[in-house]
Amino acid sequence: MTLIAILLPWLSFLLRGRILSGILCLILQITVIGWLPAAIWAVVSLQDSRADRRNRRLVRAIRRNGA
Repeated sequence: MTLIAILLPWLSFLLRGRILSGILCLILQITVIGWLPAAIWAVVSLQDSRADRRNRRLVRAIRRNGA
């Protein structure tokens, strides 16, 4: 997924269900200058969503153990 975020940032957003971000990223990527910021934005967003998912799992595990 990281490779997709670097090469086709807009597709990375669309595959994760963030349609408006994907369209905005596509518009940004259309310009040659905007491709690099779009790729960086997609990779950072991907890492943030992975961290959020990991944190939710940790909170669920803590609640299940009764702490």
